[in-house]
Formats: sequence, structure tokens, C-alpha cells
Amino acid sequence: MQINPILMSINRIKAVLAEQGKTNKWLAEQLDRNQTTISRWCTNESQPPIQTFVKIAELLNIDICELFNSTKIKV
Repeated sequence: MQINPILMSINRIKAVLAEQGKTNKWLAEQLDRNQTTISRWCTNESQPPIQTFVKIAELLNIDICELFNSTKIKV
């Protein structure tokens, strides 16, 4: 059983930042986090805690649902 890595994207942080003309650096400054951490979230290498997703949505003035990929994972 193999999972397609393209379908493993859980969050859309990178896409939403791009849509709003914001950078990883901007988000790192707003959250007082390391840019490497933000980069790992943007590449879906790791995921922030749910409380951080809430804060990101607030900072970007969007519904939290917009931060998540709606594509179902196919196994």
C-alpha cells in the first residue's frame, strides 16, 4: 500500500500566504517563531498545533478551513 505524496498535503499555509502576498518571514515574525519552523509547515513536513492554525487564520483574516487541503487521501 503506497500513498501518493502529492495527496499528503494537509495544510495550505504556503498557498494562502502566496494568495495574500505574504511571506514565511512575515508569518514567522507575527508568530514569534523560527523561519525554519514556518518553512516546515509550508512544505507539510510538519504541522503546527491547532491553536497555531487558529492564530494563522486570525492573522490572515480568513476562515480556518481555508488553511486545510480538502483533497481526500487515497490509499
